[in-house]
Amino acid sequence: MNFLFLSPHFPSNYRLFCRSLRRRGAQVLGIGDTAQNTLPSDLRSALTEYYPVSDMGDYDQVLRGVGYLTHQYGKIDRIESHNEHWLELESNLRTDFNVEGPHRSDLPEMKLKSRMKRKFMEAGLHVVQGERVIDEAHCRTFIERVGYPVVVKPDQGVGANGTFRLDNESHLERFLEEEEISSYFIEEFVDGTICTFDGLTNASGEPIFYTGHQYTHGVMEVVNSDGHVAYYSYREIPKDLEEAGRKLLKAFRVRERFFHFEFFRRHSDQALIVLEINIRPPGGMTLDMFNFANDIDIYDIYADLVLTGKADFSYSRPYHCAYISRKNRIAYRHTHDEILKKFRMIMRYEGPIHKLFIRGMGNYAYIVATPYIEEIQEAIAFVHAEP
Repeated sequence: MNFLFLSPHFPSNYRLFCRSLRRRGAQVLGIGDTAQNTLPSDLRSALTEYYPVSDMGDYDQVLRGVGYLTHQYGKIDRIESHNEHWLELESNLRTDFNVEGPHRSDLPEMKLKSRMKRKFMEAGLHVVQGERVIDEAHCRTFIERVGYPVVVKPDQGVGANGTFRLDNESHLERFLEEEEISSYFIEEFVDGTICTFDGLTNASGEPIFYTGHQYTHGVMEVVNSDGHVAYYSYREIPKDLEEAGRKLLKAFRVRERFFHFEFFRRHSDQALIVLEINIRPPGGMTLDMFNFANDIDIYDIYADLVLTGKADFSYSRPYHCAYISRKNRIAYRHTHDEILKKFRMIMRYEGPIHKLFIRGMGNYAYIVATPYIEEIQEAIAFVHAEP
């Protein structure tokens, strides 16, 4: 199999996909915008060939690269980056080179919030009112109908970038002045806790691995307030979360792909409200959290799935696993050394976060794993405690 990985060096843990694919016999090819001699040594060893470009956003450069690699090694069987930023690039290349996976025509349902909401309703899931903004009058009419607060977000956007909560008329005026509103989606604000349904499906759309996570803060809140965040995995997946997740897998025809579905658990009635879908792995270090929480290697599992159509493994969710971030701008009560000393028995990782992810994921992160939710909650409270 010829597997083409776009930007295989970023984020840094994604090089492990290349490692596992190569170990299992794939011919792993890479295209990226960094010099080959700057790639990590284990990634260089995993790649059969690497084609550097000066700009991954220049489609002609990348197209020439795929053409060159096709000429050298034959038909490309898979094109992936597992990165939301390159979703459109992947789909265009798959379309132009007739490669299996989502094509150009599949993108609207995967990227546009307005199209997603339509599919959510068709699947019978609970949603809140929301519409694509047409103009200022339409925006004001929607707010008159549902009341403040509301949330506005790019109809086609990545993460919480450009997402705002509008609480009053002055917030609305600022939004109308500063943003190109016709590209936005507006919906009711939900006072709730974010939870997710995450995993990997086979070619038939069945999840061969799935889990769920609960967040302490919403990503929009974290990004806009420059605050910290924590989230942790469930050991037992809430029944309604799994049922809703499986409906989404079927509705969006998720085949041989990672998925990351986001929901609100509304505080007032505990209703589960679908927020958005992502046909990619959850971000940050969540893939590694899969491993820590389940004693598996998700990179090897993915490689086996792609190369053989199946993956023989078992898991039982023996641990809760939590990601706990810190921001440099916040003065915390406990020092780094105190954290390591207190939680050394359950610490699985600690280290700085890449500068591109700091706003949403923190400057520094700790990952802990334990069977006991009380220890998870204690660790989050300890790490985040302020004077």
